[in-house]
Amino acid sequence: MWSIEDIEMMSRAIKLAREGVYTTRPNPCVGCVITKDGQLIGEGFHIKAGGPHAEVHALAMANIDADLGAKGGTAYVTLEPCSHYGRTPPCAEALIKNQVARVVVAVEDPNPQVSGRGIAMLREAGIQVDVGLLKDEAKQINPGFMKRMETGLPWVTVKLASSLDGKTALSNGVSKWITGPDARRDVQRLRARHCALVTGVETVLADNPSLNVRHSELGYVADKLSVTELHQPLRVVLDSRARLTTNLMLFSIESPILLVSCVDYPDGEKAKWPAYVSHITLSADETGRVSLSELFKYLGKCCNSVLIEAGATLAGSVIAQGHGDELVLYQAMKILGSSGRNLITLPDYDVMSAVPIIKLIDERKIGADTRLILDIRS
Repeated sequence: MWSIEDIEMMSRAIKLAREGVYTTRPNPCVGCVITKDGQLIGEGFHIKAGGPHAEVHALAMANIDADLGAKGGTAYVTLEPCSHYGRTPPCAEALIKNQVARVVVAVEDPNPQVSGRGIAMLREAGIQVDVGLLKDEAKQINPGFMKRMETGLPWVTVKLASSLDGKTALSNGVSKWITGPDARRDVQRLRARHCALVTGVETVLADNPSLNVRHSELGYVADKLSVTELHQPLRVVLDSRARLTTNLMLFSIESPILLVSCVDYPDGEKAKWPAYVSHITLSADETGRVSLSELFKYLGKCCNSVLIEAGATLAGSVIAQGHGDELVLYQAMKILGSSGRNLITLPDYDVMSAVPIIKLIDERKIGADTRLILDIRS
C-alpha cells in the first residue's frame, strides 16, 4: 500500500515533529511534509501552542514558488489535521483551500474535538486520505497527549537514580553526586519535556530543591532553545499535612507551584505565598497521604505528562498502585554499600504474579552512567 516515497516522507515528518518536543505543550508535536511530482516543496512543524500548526508552515513554504504550489500535491502529516476553530483555524480547511490531492495521516487525533472529523472533512472535499502510515512511531512522539485524550489521565514518568547496588544515598544521607554531569544535564532535558514535576514534602524538606529547569544545564538543547522559549513545568509538591513554609528555595523561583495537601494551610502562611503559588486539597489514602488517583485525575485536566522526582516512598507508591507508565533510571558505576538508602519502597510481594512487569525500551550510556528507559505499565 505504501510506496518508498510515502515511507521516506512520513519518516521526515516524524523527525520534524520531534523538533517541538520542548515547546508545544499542552498541544501535541506534529510534523508535515508536502510533495509534488516526487519533489519536496514544503515542510514544517508545530512550534508552540497558539502558533501556526505544522500544516500551515508547510503550506507557506510550498506556496513560495507560485509555479509549484501545493495544488495537486501530497501532504504527509503525523497527526490528523484539526477540524475545529481554536486559537488557530482548522488545518483540514487550509489543506482543502490549497487543493492538495492527497493527505497521508500517520495517526488519527484522539481529541474528541477532532477524532476523525478532520479526515471526514478532507474526504468530503474530494481529497484522497490514507491513514496509518508509521502509526506506532507517530504515537510515540506524543504519549502524554494520546493518553490524556483517551483516558483523561496524564502520562506518568518515574525518574530515579541509583548506584549499581540499587542505593540512592550513603547510610548517612549523602547523595551528591551519584551520577555525573552528563546524566544531570539529561535530567534537565527530561524535566523540560514534561508539563508537571511532582515530588513529596520529605524530599523538599530534606534537599531544599528549586525543582525548576535550569537553562544553563540543558547542554546542546540550550543552543536552540532560548530562555524565553523554555517552558517551566508546573512544580507540584505533595504535602498532606500542610507543613511547607515559604522560606524554602522552591518559593524563590518565579514559576508556577501547586501545593497539594489533605488539610488546609494556616491563613498566616497562605498570606505569604507569591502569586504563582496555588493550592488544592485532595482526599487522603489509607496511609494518610494524598490520594494519587485523585492527584492524576486533577493533573489530567491540563497536563499531558507528569514527571515524578521523589523519594523511595512516593516513587514506589506510584509504581505499586499502577499509575506509572515509564521508568527512567540513571545508574551510576558506583557501589554505595548494603546500609545505603534503598532506591524504592514497594510491597513485600509473596507471589511472582504480583510483581510489576517491566519492559526495557532503551538503554544507552550518558557520560559515565547508564540510562534505562523502561515500560512499567502492567
